Amino acid sequence: MIIVTGASKGIGKTICERLLSNNQAVIGLARDTSKLDFESYDCDVSSFKDIENTVRKIKKNSKSIQGLINAAGTASMNLALLTPSDISKKIIETNLLGTIYCCQLISPLMIREKNGVIINFSTIAVNLALKGESIYAASKAGVETFSKVLARELSSFNINVNCIAPGPIDTSLIKGVSKTEINNLISRQVIQKQFTKFDIADIVELLLNKKFKSISGEVLHIGGS
Repeated sequence: MIIVTGASKGIGKTICERLLSNNQAVIGLARDTSKLDFESYDCDVSSFKDIENTVRKIKKNSKSIQGLINAAGTASMNLALLTPSDISKKIIETNLLGTIYCCQLISPLMIREKNGVIINFSTIAVNLALKGESIYAASKAGVETFSKVLARELSSFNINVNCIAPGPIDTSLIKGVSKTEINNLISRQVIQKQFTKFDIADIVELLLNKKFKSISGEVLHIGGS
């Protein structure tokens, strides 16, 4: 069983659909799961209590959890000095604390199995220090460092932890970004093309594959940076 946060749209939903098409059992977490046709729970990842209650429900069903994919995220592109405090708080709580909370509360389900994979999400904005993305990049830089340390802490339990750091993917997160800005960003990648949600699902499949259990504590920059 693989738990996927942010399962109702974007990259998270695409990952769920890919895993389900491969006959992999999935539990989706999202703020609103009413339109999902597979096992899912309404859950706000920025709330420790919400995740705790959800994990309690999952444990009641005696699920064997082999993986956690933290795809839930939010962004707001703005200059640091012009970003309202409530927006900064929302970004940090969703992206960084949400990832931390899910790992803290769900990884014990994998520890008892002495096996598992955790995949967190960062962004190319961390490496490229993109103007207008300071708060978003800061939240994801925290995710990267947290993931690298967690990989060491969980290695003795045969649990791998990695980060995927995409460039601009066509989801709601970049709906306010102009085509010119997107093209400029793509030009700074090693592979100068815009990748898709399906490309990200390919990388997730790779990291979940037991043949690649040698990969842990890494940040995979999709397209290169």
